[in-house]
Amino acid sequence: MKLLVVVDMQNDFINGALGTQEAQAIVNNVAEKIAQYRKDGQKVVFTMDTHTEEYLHTQEGRNLPVKHCIKGTNGWELCSAVKCAADLSECAVYPKEAFGSRQFALDWERGVFADVDEVELVGLCTDICVISNAMLIKAFAPEVPVRVDASCCAGVTPQSHENALEAMKMCQIEIC
Repeated sequence: MKLLVVVDMQNDFINGALGTQEAQAIVNNVAEKIAQYRKDGQKVVFTMDTHTEEYLHTQEGRNLPVKHCIKGTNGWELCSAVKCAADLSECAVYPKEAFGSRQFALDWERGVFADVDEVELVGLCTDICVISNAMLIKAFAPEVPVRVDASCCAGVTPQSHENALEAMKMCQIEIC
């Protein structure tokens, strides 16, 4: 069984508080990838950056003082193209307060993904949350091949996107 991990395809990262042209450019690629996984009967899960109004008082908020992905706001919602491609009633959605999803990692440890023999990650931001979740998977499932589709990811900047892809290559994550 293949698993697609869709990382933080939320409005604030696409066209909101932290949006970029690069993020906007991958939306259709991600939606098509989700649709293909569903058509093939494979698993799809989502992570969602999730903060409260107290975000600016957290360590992350002090280092990145831009309110974003505040639970319940439009910026926190998955972008409409991604929602249309997915049937969220059939997919696990992992809200996360940090770059990597603790609950997602714990589900790996509990054997929820024991039938998964290949993982692919897509989403935002390559250099923060995509790389963090890819490394969590490698830690909890070191023998499962992990790949990242670069055409379905965008970083904070094009350079930091490329740097993250190179770092993941060094950690035996396939970049395609």
